[in-house]
Amino acid sequence: MARIAVIGAGMGAMAAAARLAVAGHRVAVYERTETYGGAVRRFERDGFSFDTGPGLLPVPAVHRDLFIKTGKEPLEDLVELVQVDPSSRHVFADGTEVSLPNASRAGVVTALDEALGGDAGQRWGDFLIRAREAWDRTRRPLLEEPLWTDWSVLADQEPYPAVPHKKLLRTRRASTLAEIGAWELRDERLAALLESHALAYGLDPRTAPASAAVLPYMEHAFGTWYVRGGIRELARAVYERCLARRVEFVFGAEVTRVLEKDGRAAGVELADGTLVDADHVVADVDPARLRALTERPLDEDGDVRADADSPRPVRCTLLLALRGPREDGTVHRTVVHAPDREAELDLLASPGGDGPRCPTVTVLRPDDPALRPDDDHESAVVSAVLSGDAGWDDEGTVRRYTDFLLEAAGRAVPGLRERLLWHEVRTPGDTEGETGARFGAVPAPSLAAGQGRFLHPANTTRVPGLYRVGGWSHPGGGLPHAGMSGALVAGLIVEGPQFKGSQ
Repeated sequence: MARIAVIGAGMGAMAAAARLAVAGHRVAVYERTETYGGAVRRFERDGFSFDTGPGLLPVPAVHRDLFIKTGKEPLEDLVELVQVDPSSRHVFADGTEVSLPNASRAGVVTALDEALGGDAGQRWGDFLIRAREAWDRTRRPLLEEPLWTDWSVLADQEPYPAVPHKKLLRTRRASTLAEIGAWELRDERLAALLESHALAYGLDPRTAPASAAVLPYMEHAFGTWYVRGGIRELARAVYERCLARRVEFVFGAEVTRVLEKDGRAAGVELADGTLVDADHVVADVDPARLRALTERPLDEDGDVRADADSPRPVRCTLLLALRGPREDGTVHRTVVHAPDREAELDLLASPGGDGPRCPTVTVLRPDDPALRPDDDHESAVVSAVLSGDAGWDDEGTVRRYTDFLLEAAGRAVPGLRERLLWHEVRTPGDTEGETGARFGAVPAPSLAAGQGRFLHPANTTRVPGLYRVGGWSHPGGGLPHAGMSGALVAGLIVEGPQFKGSQ
């Protein structure tokens, strides 16, 4: 039985802790804040409740697997999963609207044909087929296995297939997500639909590799799900599973150093000077903070690391308390696309310039009595992913983006201004305070190609016995990816270097 110290109580950290405890190890989690969940938090006021992090659950199978492997009670016995249908409603810059059915290719094709005209639905359907090929080629190495020693194979290989070019009588391979939209979809609204999946993580479609096509494919293939009571209920269930497996949690315990002995990780030091011995250390922190905790550099030539020249994306969120009931037929998620696509992308890539611009905005309106004081009120969450270099310490910038988000939300919520009781603004600084992520940055999932700029640091490190887990490690950000990284780290510790992924 090994002693294992886990830094942070995010979703990836708790997933690893539960699996390691089931394997017979003694696991202690040290969390610098006073609660668990990382970015999966809840805000409550006046009888209203809001998810302040992710509001929807993709790929629930990852969490089903976690609960199957760590106890007798399956996930569905502990939380209520609801499939969101329609999956999303899109309001495009030209005023066109379309609601897309959940996990139905035929339904999506029909909806797009009716809303956009021509053969728009068929073009999107053909794209999904090619996106599935990219998914099939990258699923195991990107999600189910520790990062290959020769990770450059993933860095150099673009798994998105080439398509025939009718006029030139040859195939043409898109190298970026934007090129897929321009060459294959040939409709600005379809391109906006495609690119919104990348923008949700702060990825610029003009530089994101074509392999990012797996993002809309995953949503299409596995559906979009909601946890009744909010996604925070999922974090609660994982936390309680950890407690049931005798994982120890120490809150208000900031780790300031990873201890080393004989060239390997040997424990952690806390802010109050306490030294904790351990045989292995698992860190659910962003790379900048992890480097500060070690006595020697983790990144050297050959390591996978984020593109230092790219601004780190952040999320700005508004929590809306609304008077009046949620109208019949309201769609759970509405994406309001930016009025000026190029201006949005330019600002994401190069902050500053002419100042804030209206971004692509997501509005979540869950039909959940647990989130409102009564049926004569409604709670809604409005968010956008923006550049971390936009000047978030300036009150004027925050006000401008607040106005942009409220304006966009008005296209999703009829009579918004008249219904608004109050709103709470959550800036990247709030995210940084809760998660410890530098500047409140939002981690993106790993992607093949792009010369390795879209891969994440491996789960192992150059310090033996020190492992990475969570959104900033392989396989990247998001709820399912955090759970997958937890499975990978647990396998590496329990089964050793021969481990090839979750079973």
